[in-house]
Amino acid sequence: MKKLNEVLIGTGSEIYREIIPLTLLGLTGSAVLVPAILFLPATLTLLLLPLIYMPLLFGSFYAYHRKTEGQKLSVRRMLAGATKGFAPAFALGLLMALLGVILWSTWWYYGGRGSLAGRAVAIFQTYFVAMALISQFYTLQLVIQREMGIVRAMGESVKLFFRHPAYTIGAFFQAVCVGVMLAVTVVGFFALFGGMLAVYSHKAVHNVLNPDEAEETEEGQEAGGAVYAGRERL
Repeated sequence: MKKLNEVLIGTGSEIYREIIPLTLLGLTGSAVLVPAILFLPATLTLLLLPLIYMPLLFGSFYAYHRKTEGQKLSVRRMLAGATKGFAPAFALGLLMALLGVILWSTWWYYGGRGSLAGRAVAIFQTYFVAMALISQFYTLQLVIQREMGIVRAMGESVKLFFRHPAYTIGAFFQAVCVGVMLAVTVVGFFALFGGMLAVYSHKAVHNVLNPDEAEETEEGQEAGGAVYAGRERL
């Protein structure tokens, strides 16, 4: 299985090659995200994001997956994927919104008390929410790459998390860190985040689901290097 830094390097190369269609995917998702953030109350935004933005994000994942199968990467394919994957994306979005509400309410109730015990409970709940969120890192890609139902994909994602905890946590925080760096420019976040996440999550999850492909590639490179070295000696 490839290391995470190799996955990240491969993601950067792919983004460079497909920058225009990936930017179009990101801007299409942001066309919904920006008005929701700017003009709607925070609580209403939290409810609308699972309904609208998550299916569009699923559509970006779907469009890039089809691209890896030889089809064209386009907004049209993204919208088709958003329609096809509305139910699983909405379900995962609701889960994420619920985790956000739990985290907010915990800090509002316990964190505002100013007591050590209250802060301890809030910190524990933050850890619980973070682990629950990370455990769903594979879910949407399992729905796309393995054609699983959302409930089965959620369960399988948790299993993969426990099977590869360090890899999953590292992959999740790499995606978060790249998102934060893009958010510094604001425009970069709204233009590139959706497309970047589609490429990175596909490669990171594909790496876990198909570890033999990486091993075969490495063995082939080593064999090729040995043959080349033998020819040099001759």
